[in-house]
Amino acid sequence: MKKKAEPAKTETKTSIVDLIMDIPLFDSLDGRELKTVARHMSYFEIQKGEVLFKEGDPGDYLCFVIEGGLDILKEAAAPGTSVVISTITRKRPLGEMSVIDNTTRSATARARTHTSLVSLPKTGFEKLLVQNPIIGIKILKGIARWMSMNMRRTSSLLADYMLPST
Repeated sequence: MKKKAEPAKTETKTSIVDLIMDIPLFDSLDGRELKTVARHMSYFEIQKGEVLFKEGDPGDYLCFVIEGGLDILKEAAAPGTSVVISTITRKRPLGEMSVIDNTTRSATARARTHTSLVSLPKTGFEKLLVQNPIIGIKILKGIARWMSMNMRRTSSLLADYMLPST
């Protein structure tokens, strides 16, 4: 598996606006706002088994799966082992935590299948926040909504594994 430090920009026949318009995180943006966001984004593809980023890598971009899927792996207690904690599929973001909290990647992302993605670099995200604060706020609210849903799902899963209180 090879590590991709930063997604490489490739051409696509479809515009990035067309690719992101159905992503739930952007559902509060109008057409003009989507075009503004799309100017900061890049399209790229990775092959099955290819690592997008590794746990501990710098978190310098946020991605959205357009087609395919990525397994999210977390290092386990036993040295050299990891477990799949999630699979990210079409229209779902990944890398949002590192862009928000300025820390390293909390897990590894590896392509389950041939996968196409669009990325928003941290620098582009920060430009949007400064130059277009209304768009930035809408994106931040979308990220917060997504992270809240994940926290609720994780809490429910954790409760299933815990002993009942007495």
